[in-house]
Amino acid sequence: IAVLLILTAPVSAQLRDQLSAYTGLNASGYVEPLVDAFAAALSAGLFHSAEVPEGGLRVELAILFMSVPFSDDDRIFRAVTEGGFYPEQEMDAPTVIGQREAVYAYGDGGTKYAFPGGFDGGSLSLAVPQLRIGSLYGTEALIRFALYYTGGAGVSEPTLYGFGGRHSVSQHFGDGFPIEMAVSAFWQRFSVGDNERSDDLVTSDALSVGFHMSKKFDVLEPYAGVSYESFSTRVFYEGDSPEDVIDITFDSNDHARLTLGLSLNVAFMTAHGEYNLGGQDSFAVGLALHHQFTK
Repeated sequence: IAVLLILTAPVSAQLRDQLSAYTGLNASGYVEPLVDAFAAALSAGLFHSAEVPEGGLRVELAILFMSVPFSDDDRIFRAVTEGGFYPEQEMDAPTVIGQREAVYAYGDGGTKYAFPGGFDGGSLSLAVPQLRIGSLYGTEALIRFALYYTGGAGVSEPTLYGFGGRHSVSQHFGDGFPIEMAVSAFWQRFSVGDNERSDDLVTSDALSVGFHMSKKFDVLEPYAGVSYESFSTRVFYEGDSPEDVIDITFDSNDHARLTLGLSLNVAFMTAHGEYNLGGQDSFAVGLALHHQFTK
């Protein structure tokens, strides 16, 4: 499991160097597809059943794998030349997951402005451990944590922590209610890379509020949910010179997400898979070990 937990898609040490070429809002356009993909991936796998025990002690430890495919639109953004380059020009430039080759604008007197390339990524894949503890009056806590390691040039890989909870709605309709229903709220913070000051290069907060349903059929349990998600991101780094400190905060578009999934419950184990439709579609699979200590 420890090996699986660090199988996150690596973010190259070059990310900081690529960003340093930008001193304005080009930076947000450059990294936004990566940030949005993280947000989409981490909004997946928050539940695999709407059932929440009314009481007792139940503990579940899970390992989740998420994947977000990138589209052609994610690979480019509309960039503008900076730093007094003349004449100012606007053109399509690679995002952080776009082509590796830089593109150039040509100005007066043979001058040339380079828009840095990306890392030519086809998808973002993450592995995240998750702990669920319940229940008190049909309410349980959910905690996410992630291992990280440091790569070359002192740039750390993505790190994550988050917490939230769920509350059973179906318990309020009596024991004979045919389906399980729950509401949830979950907050996460993830960061990517280090800047020259050893602060996080990119930091993003994600909030998800949702409504879930599920129905057990022997060992199979289909589940579905709708959620509303909001994201805020900060990009903080130095430009080409130490005097150019770039500190940009931008909000990604808030949006709704639909989750459709299926769980397989066998003894103390649950395996599940799901597809999420939202601002960016994502896939998730997971394996959970659980035990009910007291009723």
